[in-house]
Amino acid sequence: MPSLSSLLRVAAVTLCLGSLAACSTTGGQALVDSVVSAEISDEAAGAIADDMVSQLADHVGPGTMTIELKGDDASFGPALEASLRAEGYAVLTGQDTDEVSAVPLAYVIDPFESGVLVRVSTARLELTRVYAPNATGADPASPMSVLQRGTAGTP
Repeated sequence: MPSLSSLLRVAAVTLCLGSLAACSTTGGQALVDSVVSAEISDEAAGAIADDMVSQLADHVGPGTMTIELKGDDASFGPALEASLRAEGYAVLTGQDTDEVSAVPLAYVIDPFESGVLVRVSTARLELTRVYAPNATGADPASPMSVLQRGTAGTP
C-alpha cells in the first residue's frame, strides 16, 4: 500500500505538469486583438503588408478564402487590406459577419531593437518577421517564422 507521502508527491507532480500544460496553450481559436504599437510610415506599412500577404499566399494559396480583417489602425490595416485584395482575397472589415467560411486575421506590430516585429495570425497560421523600416518602405531583417496549427495548408 502506497504511503501518504508518495500519494502527495504524485498529486503534486500531476498538478505541476497540468499547470505547465495549461500555460503552453493559447486556448483554441481565439486571436489576439490587432495592435500597432510602433510608428511606421505608410510606405513601410505597404511594403510590410505586401511581404506578409505574399507569405500568406505561399502557405494557403492566393485568393483561396474570405478574410475577416480584425483591426482598424490608420496605417497598417488599410495597407494590409489593399495587399490582400491585390492577391485575390475577399476581405471583410469592420462588420459583423455570419459568413462561417470567413477566416479571421489579426496583426501585431511592436518595436523591436532598431526595427519592428510584425505578426499576422489566423487560427491555424501565424507569420512573424522583423523588418527594418527605411525612407522608401521596409526591408526584411529576419527570416520568416511560420507556425502552423492543425492541418497543413489550411488558413
